[in-house]
Amino acid sequence: MRTAAVVGTGMIGTSVALALTERGVTTHLIDRDHAAARTAAELGAGTAELPGSPVDLAVLAVPPASVAAVLEQHQRSGLARTYTDVASVKRPPQADVEARGCDLASFVGGHPLAGRERSGPLAGRADLFGGKPWVLTPGRATRRAAMARVLELVRLCGGVPVVLSPDDHDEAVALVSHAPHLLSSLMAARLRGGPHSSVRLAGQGLRDVTRIAAGDAALWTDILASNAPAVARVLGDVADDLAEVLTALRGLASVDAVTARTHPAAAHLTALLARGNEGHARIPGKHGGESVTYSSVRVVLRDRAGELARVLTDASGTGANIEDIRLDHATDGDTGLVELLVAGESADALAAGLRRRGWPVHE
Repeated sequence: MRTAAVVGTGMIGTSVALALTERGVTTHLIDRDHAAARTAAELGAGTAELPGSPVDLAVLAVPPASVAAVLEQHQRSGLARTYTDVASVKRPPQADVEARGCDLASFVGGHPLAGRERSGPLAGRADLFGGKPWVLTPGRATRRAAMARVLELVRLCGGVPVVLSPDDHDEAVALVSHAPHLLSSLMAARLRGGPHSSVRLAGQGLRDVTRIAAGDAALWTDILASNAPAVARVLGDVADDLAEVLTALRGLASVDAVTARTHPAAAHLTALLARGNEGHARIPGKHGGESVTYSSVRVVLRDRAGELARVLTDASGTGANIEDIRLDHATDGDTGLVELLVAGESADALAAGLRRRGWPVHE
């Protein structure tokens, strides 16, 4: 691939353009918001000038409801030889593409399962797709050359290609992306009327649950509306579980604390929570392998420049392989807590090594 066009310079589109430009692909940025395209260009994502001849590939980074119309427009103008999209819903856009009589041979539906809670070109990152699944939904009419070109796109962006039908894709993302986003938003909405004295007690657990609720509300409305049947099925099952939880909690609310321990409702609640443990264990771990439970070493940090870099440098000196990092800022703003996740056998050595270097450590 030598040339490409990215239509839509939001966070995903700009990230695609940054990745392609880094790999030496001449990338043209197209957006009805010219200021957004210029911003992406200033970030090094490509050029805001239109191509003088058809590019090798056009990436349509627009909302699901707009994919078919944008594809039709640019196929008519001859923007590219091959087209793909990055919309997070596949069946409705595919049906619309077919209904409009677009050239199906040169189009491959796509969806990189990567993102951030931020939006706009300034949120773009060239490494956003590294190691992340990138679903492709070719049709019967898709030319082999078009599929090869889109596979090249995924490789250049560092993604991992996964081929699914549009229906299978939409059922999958309803479970692992769309319903979770909606549930996160609903939980975050409970905070609107909560007393300030309660909200200020928020810890990492609440931040983890509500992080994705900061996403663009209008964009997510389009996504949820486009995949409404599949999301409704998932939420219907969640609603049934919530009804069971409510029944159990109301049963426990009517008895004293001692009796509650042996009440049948407590056993039922434990079973519901255990199902959550089982589901969580199925989430893929590092490099897509089996989920692994890591030990946590928590270190208190002072709020000053370079503190995190210093603790990570000292941690590396202990020989521990840090698998993940979580940051939590203290309410008073003067300190914070970094949680270093490591394999169980490394935790003791890491904690001891950091203590020797003067770090306040909590295991």
